[in-house]
Amino acid sequence: MRMKLLQLLLLVSVSQHALTVVVEVYEGERSVLLPCQFTGFIPVDPTVMWTHRDLHPKTVHLRREGGDDLRGQNQLFSGRTSMRPDALDTGDFSLTLKSLQLTDTGSYTCSISYGREELRLKDLQLEVKDQQVEVKVEEGSESVMLPCETKLYLPEDTSVEWTHSDRKFTVTQVHSNNSDHLKQLDNLYCGRGKMNKDLLRTGDLSLTLKYPTVRDSGGYICTIYRDKDILRQKVVLQVKEPFLIWNIVLVVPLVLLVLLVVSGGLLFHFRHYFMSVYQVEVKSGVESVQLPCKTTIRLPEDAKVEWKDGSIYDRKVHVYENGSDQPEEQHEDYRGRTEMKRSLLRPGDLSLTLKYPTDEDTNTYTCTVYSKEGNILLKKDVVLIFRDYAEVKPEDSEVEDVKLPCKTTLHLPEDAKVEWKEGGNRKVHVYENGSDQPEEQHQDYRDRTQMNEDLLQSGDLSLTLKYPTNGDTKTYICTVYSREGNILMKKQVKLKVRVCQRGAKEGDESVLVPFKTSQNLPEDAEVEWVRYNPKKTIHVYKNGSDQPEEQDQVYRDRTKMNEDLLRTGDLSLTLKHPTERDSGGYRCVVYGKIWRGKTVLLRVEGLGSNKESRDIRNRSSCIDLTPLSA
Repeated sequence: MRMKLLQLLLLVSVSQHALTVVVEVYEGERSVLLPCQFTGFIPVDPTVMWTHRDLHPKTVHLRREGGDDLRGQNQLFSGRTSMRPDALDTGDFSLTLKSLQLTDTGSYTCSISYGREELRLKDLQLEVKDQQVEVKVEEGSESVMLPCETKLYLPEDTSVEWTHSDRKFTVTQVHSNNSDHLKQLDNLYCGRGKMNKDLLRTGDLSLTLKYPTVRDSGGYICTIYRDKDILRQKVVLQVKEPFLIWNIVLVVPLVLLVLLVVSGGLLFHFRHYFMSVYQVEVKSGVESVQLPCKTTIRLPEDAKVEWKDGSIYDRKVHVYENGSDQPEEQHEDYRGRTEMKRSLLRPGDLSLTLKYPTDEDTNTYTCTVYSKEGNILLKKDVVLIFRDYAEVKPEDSEVEDVKLPCKTTLHLPEDAKVEWKEGGNRKVHVYENGSDQPEEQHQDYRDRTQMNEDLLQSGDLSLTLKYPTNGDTKTYICTVYSREGNILMKKQVKLKVRVCQRGAKEGDESVLVPFKTSQNLPEDAEVEWVRYNPKKTIHVYKNGSDQPEEQDQVYRDRTKMNEDLLRTGDLSLTLKHPTERDSGGYRCVVYGKIWRGKTVLLRVEGLGSNKESRDIRNRSSCIDLTPLSA
C-alpha cells in the first residue's frame, strides 16, 4: 500500500515538473548545464538517461550504478557530456554539455528507469544561438539601441532584465509586472534606459541607452524570466571616443611602439599573457595550490586586482586594492583561504594561493587588473581541476562504525569550529565552543556520529560514523572555521560502503536479511522492507506493530521482525522457507522524523546446486555495486 502511494505521489511530482524548460546559450560557449533534479526515492540498480528526441541513436548520456555507460552514446556528443560523480546519491541528474555547437539545438529528455519501469523527469529545449551581437557607437551620440528579440510567447508575468556583465552585473533596466522582480537601477543608468511599451506582445525587448559614453562599453545581458524558463541574450557595446586632431600626437608613438614589439619578437609574448588559459591540477591532501597570473607589463600603483570564480554568481575570490587585500569584499567560501604576494604590482606576480582545496573548488578562475578609472589592463583565466580524493572503503558492510580521516598539523585556536558536511550540504556533525552541537546536525545523522574529545589539541578531526550502510556512500567535507568565520582548513573524504550479500539455499528453514542502526528510534517511525524486479512490499511495521495487510501475498506468514526493533535498532528481517525466486535486492527504509536505508542482495540457491554453492549458505559477503570515480 505504501509503495503504491509512494509511486502515485512520485508520478504526480514528475508530471508537475515534466513541463518543457527552455535553455538558451551561444555557440562556442565552454559548457551549459541542463538541469534535472529528482527528489523521489532512488530504487536499486537505477539507470539515468539523457536522450535527444530527433537523433538516432537518441542516447546523449547514460549513468548506471557502476558509472557512466557511453557504449550506445550518439557520436555527436562523444567526449562532451558529464554528470556529477554523486548523481545517484544526491538526485542531481543535471547534464553538463561542453563546446556548444549550433547542431546541439533540440529537445532533450531526462528520465530514470529500473526494471521495466521508466519515469520521465524533465523535458528541455536547448537553443544554441549564433555568436553574440556587437554594437559600435561613437561617444556623443544621442542614443544607441542594444537588440534583444524573441519569437517565444511571453505571458503578462514575464520579467525582462538588462544587466552590465562587466560591472558586477549592474542592473541597467528592468521591466516587470511583478513587484517581487523589481530591482534598484544603478545610478549610472537612471533615466538613460528605455524599452518598448508593448515589448511582451511584439517580443522586441531591445534597450535604448541614451547619451552613451566610453565607460558604458562592455557586455550587456538581456535576461527573460518566463515561468521556470530563464533565457539570455548577450550584446557587446563598444563606445569609441570621437577622433580629434590631437589624437594624431598619440598615434605616432603608438605605431613606433608596435614596430619595436614586433621586431623584438615580443608580440607573441604579450598575446600569451593576455589570451592564454592555464590549467592546474591538484590532488587530495595538499595544503594549498597556486593559480598563476604573471605579467611583464608595468602596472600603476593604484591598480586593482580582482580574482573571481566561474560560477553563475561571479563570486569574488580575492580583491587587492589601495595597496592591500580587501577581505571584506571576497565571498565567504574563500575567507581565510586565499593569499597573494606583498608588493605584487611591482614584480607583476599576481598569482593567487588557494588553501585547503577540495573538489568543490574545481572551477575556472579569472584574474583581472583594473586601472583607477575602471578600465581593464589585464585579464587571464586559470582552470583548476581536482583529480582525486581521500577514500574510505570498509571491507565489511556489517561493521559497527567507520572512521572518516581528517588530521592536521596546524595549531588550531581553542574557539575554532569544526563542521562535517556531506555532498548534499547537510550537516553531519558540528563541534563548537568546546563541545558537540547535535541540534545543528541533520536528523539522519543523530546518534550516529562521534569525534575525539581533545580534537583541537591533537589535530585529529576524524569523524566516526556509526552503523554505515550503502546509503552513506557520499562525499564528506571537514571544514575548520575561526571565530570570525574564516576557513582555517578544509579536507574531503569519499566514503564507499559496499552492498551486503547474504546467501541461502532452498530447503533452509529461514534466512536473516541483516540491518542494524542507531538505538532508540522515534516511536512514530515506520519501517518497510521492499524488493524490486519485480516490485513487492515484503514487510511493514508502523504504529507499534506489524501490518500484514500491506505486504504482498507472496510474503504473507513468511516474514518476521524483532518485537523491540525501534529501541534496539535491529531492523533485520527473517524470511522463512526461502526459494530461488526470492533472490534479488531487498531494501529496508525507515520513515518519519529520521531516515535510514539499506540494501541487501539475497542469493538463494536451488536444490540442484553443487556442494561448492552450498558452502555460501547463510554466509554474509560484500560486493561493489557503485564504484566512485576519482
